Amino acid sequence: MHFFDLQHTLLAKHAQHIVLVHFPIALVCVALLFDLLALRWSDRGFAAAAYLNLSIAAAAVLPVAITGLLAWKWQLEGAPLRGVLRLHLLLGVSSVVMIAATWFAAKRTRGSSSSWRIAMEFTTVAVVAVTAHLGGFVSGVNV
Repeated sequence: MHFFDLQHTLLAKHAQHIVLVHFPIALVCVALLFDLLALRWSDRGFAAAAYLNLSIAAAAVLPVAITGLLAWKWQLEGAPLRGVLRLHLLLGVSSVVMIAATWFAAKRTRGSSSSWRIAMEFTTVAVVAVTAHLGGFVSGVNV
């Protein structure tokens, strides 16, 4: 394998899932931070930054979900959905739904941060964190 082998890089068995997954995780966490700052200092700039982060996270989570399913098929060769793998899949779907719902709520209340939306974002970040932790076990990193 050559260091700059584009075919190997793009067609890896893990389907780029382990590369792409970090973007929505970071974006959702930073969106929560910006919303907390916006709520603390009543700053619409922080609220706008939070909305932008959530928008990008909502867009980025779709390729992550697709590559996650492809990685299951290619890397794990369609292993039966049991134990940690099944829980990771269920929480992954929940994460996608919660990120989309949080983005939709942010879109409806654009320019302001409310305490109910902060609670929703905290819950989303918690589910995403547990999903990521379990993904580490599935990939072998947290073993």
